Amino acid sequence: MGIPINEVEKVDILTLQDNYVDLTAGDNSDVIQRAVPLKDMEIRNSILAEHGFSAVVTLTIGGENRRLLFDFGFSEQGAAFNADALGVDLSSIEVLALSHGHFDHSGGMKAMVRKIGKPGIEMAVHPQVFRNPRYIKITDDFKIKFPALTREDISAAGVKIVEAKDPYPLLDGAVLFLGEIPRKTDFEKGIPSMYYQEDGNEKWDDLIDDTAIAVHVKGKGLVVLSGCAHSGIINTVKHAQKISGIDKVFAVMGGFHLTGQNMEPVIDKTIGSFKEMNPSYIVPTHCTGRKAILSIEKEMPDRFILNMAGTRLTFAA
Repeated sequence: MGIPINEVEKVDILTLQDNYVDLTAGDNSDVIQRAVPLKDMEIRNSILAEHGFSAVVTLTIGGENRRLLFDFGFSEQGAAFNADALGVDLSSIEVLALSHGHFDHSGGMKAMVRKIGKPGIEMAVHPQVFRNPRYIKITDDFKIKFPALTREDISAAGVKIVEAKDPYPLLDGAVLFLGEIPRKTDFEKGIPSMYYQEDGNEKWDDLIDDTAIAVHVKGKGLVVLSGCAHSGIINTVKHAQKISGIDKVFAVMGGFHLTGQNMEPVIDKTIGSFKEMNPSYIVPTHCTGRKAILSIEKEMPDRFILNMAGTRLTFAA
């Protein structure tokens, strides 16, 4: 028996930040709506692409809309700039969710929260999101640090933290924050160069705080949205299926983190698992990597969508 997740008529995912943008793509459809570089009918409206991710998720339930913000992008103002350029009114956001504690997903939090303008708004996070210091270990003497994410910074921004290791319903059960994702596959092993310190001891960072959200579109199945999928995107989707009790997958979207020499060997097995899951759409974003994106498009061309900053995707019943 899964955790109840309410059906929705449709889910719109508006990407406020992603690594790529092409304002002349011209491939709009019932599912895809690209940003338009127009302001007052002149081509002068820019959309910023950065190495980060942020998205407004709008659910239609009984003809009414409910909204959450998933991640906040990298720079302090990047996602906020795009929200302004796209004419997005963030005051309708009801709740926040953070995929994990890395700065390319939390860096724009303060600016976005100011735009939302709701002191005390809740943000769901995994309890281990506050590991610090975190760093990439090149050698014992060469370590690249991640900016710290702290409870104090989040609270000072006017956000109420909800720490959820277990699955946690948002928006009255229309969205499921997946919580801690079990590592089940034999090929999604994480990043060997990631470390953190705890009580003065160096430990390998398994990024156990990495999570995602899931929505159930009526008659179509699950839409799963990840930030970086450090837990493994296949582990993530399988966990969503298990805890929701819904096997059918409508769309898988997000960063899949299949870039770099340590992760590229995982590409083929990931695509093989996608084929077994048989989703209607696969939307790699952010940290998925060029080789992985090209491979997904080649192997599953009828299901592949190229995402961009400023793109709105609509997955409807």
